[in-house]
Amino acid sequence: MINLSDWTIRPIHSDDDIAMASIIRRVMPEFGADGPGFAIHDPEVDHMSNAYAGAGCAYFVVETAGQIIGGAGVAPLQGSSEAICELRKMYFLPEARGRGIGAAMMHVCLQAARDMGYQRCYLETLTGMDAAQRLYERSGFQRLCAALGDTGHFGCNRFYIRDLQS
Repeated sequence: MINLSDWTIRPIHSDDDIAMASIIRRVMPEFGADGPGFAIHDPEVDHMSNAYAGAGCAYFVVETAGQIIGGAGVAPLQGSSEAICELRKMYFLPEARGRGIGAAMMHVCLQAARDMGYQRCYLETLTGMDAAQRLYERSGFQRLCAALGDTGHFGCNRFYIRDLQS
């Protein structure tokens, strides 16, 4: 758990599932990511705590004043090497943005991935999520020309990977 000023990053609990699903369903359309091929339609959205309870998975939420304002997690990249995880469902409400929460969350997720033995971390996003892409690049992610694995998120058009050893 990380406590910084007025917010805390902690592992997700089942009591957080409704709030996190609501955040995902609110934020993704803001960026045009609500059609087919986007994570908003993944079955895990309604049950995030359960979906990330397995081996090789972790999901964290940001809480302030008893309210969930965002989250992110890591899990194995489907259809790829066991040594590659995917940064998944990193979404924050507008009031969480621009406060350093994304960078702190990135640190927590990447450390969790290292602790679980992953060697690289992959992520998918799309044009228009410019602030997120700047965060990924500041966090050491390198842009790829094509998707890796089999996420089912064919609506995404930007792909990144990061070596976790550096």
